[in-house]
Amino acid sequence: MNDLQQLSESHGMLLVFLNVLLEQLGLPIPAWPTLIVAGALAMQNPPLLGASVVLAMLACVIADLAWYFAGQRYGGALLRTICKISLSQDTCVRQGLNLYGRIGPRALLVSKFLPGAGALVTTVAGISGTPLPVFFRYSLAGSFIWAGSALLIGQLFADALTAVLDLLARYALLAGIGIAAALALFIAWKYFKRVQLLRRTARVPRISVDELRALQDGENTLPVILDVRPSFNGGVQGIPGAINVSLEDPLDDLVLRLGDADIVIYCACPHELSAALLAEKLGKHGVTRIQALTGGLDAWRLANEWLPEEDAQF
Repeated sequence: MNDLQQLSESHGMLLVFLNVLLEQLGLPIPAWPTLIVAGALAMQNPPLLGASVVLAMLACVIADLAWYFAGQRYGGALLRTICKISLSQDTCVRQGLNLYGRIGPRALLVSKFLPGAGALVTTVAGISGTPLPVFFRYSLAGSFIWAGSALLIGQLFADALTAVLDLLARYALLAGIGIAAALALFIAWKYFKRVQLLRRTARVPRISVDELRALQDGENTLPVILDVRPSFNGGVQGIPGAINVSLEDPLDDLVLRLGDADIVIYCACPHELSAALLAEKLGKHGVTRIQALTGGLDAWRLANEWLPEEDAQF
């Protein structure tokens, strides 16, 4: 414990700042454990508590502003980049947009507690044109809530944490191996679940943009097109005539409206996963003539020479 106290006095504040900054910029380096430890160590050195709060908030706001301005400049292309590093690409963007669509800038108060949502929500704030003063206020408040809660937990459980830290200090190698093994198992499990999902949804029939156009130009009944993007989509126009449907909503009324028409579902997500998931849900309700649009909205926009692909948003 003495070694940890000396470390906190000499390099602890720099460690807190860098850890929080790197995590908020998107690196998989959890900062909450560091803040909890800082809170526990502050019991022995009270000035560390105030310094930890200020530095953690400063790091959060710096990262938030970076994502905010990047969202303004790069839009949906940045969202796709953020979610490419996620092991849950299909839900990454949808969850972030749904959260911001429901509560607006107030999402910044809770987004840092949701894995992977911090950078996503701040980027969406930039894309949606949230005024900078409003964004800054909510970013500051959310940073204080997030960092302060971790430091408070460290204060409340300082005695227990001290014993754990002493134990880790004695068995540092074994602790490091255990943490690395747990992280590797978690990543492997998430990857396995994702591969399973991709294999399952790959069985949903696909339709190309050209084939959809042929259906629309044909003499038979027009296909019903379902838009499974989040209701908040940055104002990006979807396919004309499409019906917006949420994966989370009950489908009984929708099934009655669909009848026996041909159904084409599209999204703006990797591997048409959201569209395929909705197709699966409709299939369980007895709807059979369903296809997911290959390439989703991006493919439609590109084929119809709408906005450049890099400007497409989710």
